[in-house]
Amino acid sequence: MRRFLLGFAAVLVAAPIAMPKAHAADQKLTVLLDWFVNPDHATILSAEYSGAFKRHGLDVKIIAPADPSLPPRQIAAGQADLALTYQPQLYLMADQGLPVVRVGTVINKPLNVLATISDSGIKTMKDFKGKKIGFSVAGLDDSVVDTMLEYAGVSPKDVTLVNVNFALVTALTSHQVDGVIGAYRNFEVNELKGMGKTPVTFTPEDYGVPPDDELVFIANKKEAHDPKITAFLEALQEGTTYLEAHPDEMWAAFIKQHPDLNNKLNKTAWYQTLSYFAKNPFTLDQKRYTDYEKFMYDHKLIKTQPPLSDYAIELKAS
Repeated sequence: MRRFLLGFAAVLVAAPIAMPKAHAADQKLTVLLDWFVNPDHATILSAEYSGAFKRHGLDVKIIAPADPSLPPRQIAAGQADLALTYQPQLYLMADQGLPVVRVGTVINKPLNVLATISDSGIKTMKDFKGKKIGFSVAGLDDSVVDTMLEYAGVSPKDVTLVNVNFALVTALTSHQVDGVIGAYRNFEVNELKGMGKTPVTFTPEDYGVPPDDELVFIANKKEAHDPKITAFLEALQEGTTYLEAHPDEMWAAFIKQHPDLNNKLNKTAWYQTLSYFAKNPFTLDQKRYTDYEKFMYDHKLIKTQPPLSDYAIELKAS
């Protein structure tokens, strides 16, 4: 899990707004989100709000998990059709032998950054020498930080890593740490600005870490070629196009359904994230995936390097 809770919405099912009831012929499809509903899910919600799912003959139930570690295992057990996860998690799932495979992409750009604030005095990566960096995900986060430091000519031994348990902004602004890894450029960075702070950010892909797809869909390997999954991705592409053309309308629908998320932070994220969504959810950048697999293997996060087809495929639109 790379996202901590931004709103305290206890909404488990994202039901459609002002949409007609599903016809008997509509195929039911269950989608598990990675965490509570937030602007990172805008294209999925846009496909729902704009009627794209209905036009493709789908009755889609969107569920936000109470425990974000469960969706991949539910997919592996055949308890849902699709689940959102993060590209780095794919390799861990493959390493564990879970029968899941990437079938589509929602956000095809990294959102993760190493962040600090201007009053820390840190202006370059070299300035982290002798400092503390907070992290949330053991293994992956420290591998990213170590790579960035080494790329900038700083020994990881000269930096102290502190597990701040997802309290990234609090740890940073209270000066428990001098920087944090795992901040999102469309959320925590904006949250810091909203607190009157001036964020200073360093993007991992500029310091030796291969870029990754932030949010991807996985399916059970046995069901990955089911036509309704292809139909879902086609509808998702329509939803993405509609969102780009009508962001205000979709924002209005979003906050109508989730009024507790109607605040400046989420609204800023809604519009900023528009440029991060994959225009074609089918597209699989094979080199990106094999490069990141090597990164995971080189840092001993996974034990083997399976062929790409074992954990990611590119479906074809009908």
